[in-house]
Amino acid sequence: MKIAMVGSGYVGLVSGACFADFGHEVVCIDKDAAKIERLREGIMPIFEPGLAELVATNVRGGRLSFSTTLAESIDGAQAIFIAVGTPSRRGDGHADLSYVYAVAQEIADALTAPAVVVTKSTVPVGTGDEVERIIRDSGTGIQFAVVSNPEFLREGAAIPDFKRPDRIVIGAEDEWARSVMTEVYRPLFLNKAPLLFTSRRSSELIKYAANAFLATKITFINEMADLCEKVGSDVQDVARGIGLDNRIGSKFLHAGPGYGGSCFPKDTLALLKTAEDYGSPVRLVEAVVRVNESRKRAMGRKVIEALTESAAGEARGRKVALLGLTFKPNTDDMRDAPSLAIVQTLIDGGAEVIAYDPEGMEMAAQLMPQVRMAQSAYEAVTGADAMVLVTEWDAFRGLDLERVGLLMRQRVLVDLRNVYDPGEARAAGFEYSSVGRS
Repeated sequence: MKIAMVGSGYVGLVSGACFADFGHEVVCIDKDAAKIERLREGIMPIFEPGLAELVATNVRGGRLSFSTTLAESIDGAQAIFIAVGTPSRRGDGHADLSYVYAVAQEIADALTAPAVVVTKSTVPVGTGDEVERIIRDSGTGIQFAVVSNPEFLREGAAIPDFKRPDRIVIGAEDEWARSVMTEVYRPLFLNKAPLLFTSRRSSELIKYAANAFLATKITFINEMADLCEKVGSDVQDVARGIGLDNRIGSKFLHAGPGYGGSCFPKDTLALLKTAEDYGSPVRLVEAVVRVNESRKRAMGRKVIEALTESAAGEARGRKVALLGLTFKPNTDDMRDAPSLAIVQTLIDGGAEVIAYDPEGMEMAAQLMPQVRMAQSAYEAVTGADAMVLVTEWDAFRGLDLERVGLLMRQRVLVDLRNVYDPGEARAAGFEYSSVGRS
């Protein structure tokens, strides 16, 4: 089957490469000519483990190609995926659907054969209805259907998530569209991946509801972490204790500096706006968004407090080394990363900040020009008064704390991901503080 993927960003590129790996003929389309040229040269626009190799394999196999021209690229495609960005719209927080609707119009003008148009982008309820209206009002006489097929990929684990999904959600309104989508996902369906067919509007809402629920779990355990510190208990024990309940589950119960990234912040905000528009506010999600935003700066204040309580005495004029800048490990994504608010809080407090991240420094440097970027974790901590673990990259788990202590001016360690053993850290001479552990 020929598949056209309009948009070669995170979702489009990963999905297109995986579909090609299943044996489909896939063309990824993007208006950014420089990006398409780099992709043809094997240069990835994002960091995602295994993606460069997957793309190269399928390009060599003739199953994956790249184009800047939508009209000729969708010719003969039975499924046309819309995978363009839907960022939060400035001013009101709604999802910006201008890119989605512009692509829908281009598809309408270029259709030459029956095709299913699939919204892979994360979109609010009712977007598929508007895409269908745009194509229908274009006057095309070609058979088409509009389907919702949200993605549930985790950055850093996108390829295994795509190939071994928990579920595949497809919102389709007619049998023909269902049959086409079944053929698209047949390689996964044969491996018993659950294929869930719903109405188009239900499918659109499933994506937002799922992300809002996961964001709620993160925010809940973060608030429990604060309580644990006050009452003298250990949030990791609490998380294990409740996570072993099958009704709750252990995932997303890791205390930390708050959620960030490309999905949770904008999707929870978009869900709030949709709920307001329909006169059905979701107060719980409102609280989640509010608590998460305040938590990020609170983590910066936590570092300042650790400095104040130590021999360093105060934050002003002190050097703070941040390890990890991206919102999570195994990605270069800095969107809404907690490090952004932490850095600003530290700088507002008069601290000098130096940082190291295995993949995110190029993007981070543009967002935090006042931060000096180091070439290694050990360079970052040299002469520092405090080391702060912000993102739990594997490279930071095995640091030689004795060596780190010798390089630092003051041995203050603030572990915002609870990676290090408190006893070992204190045995190495550190004044140690973590999240949710007394």
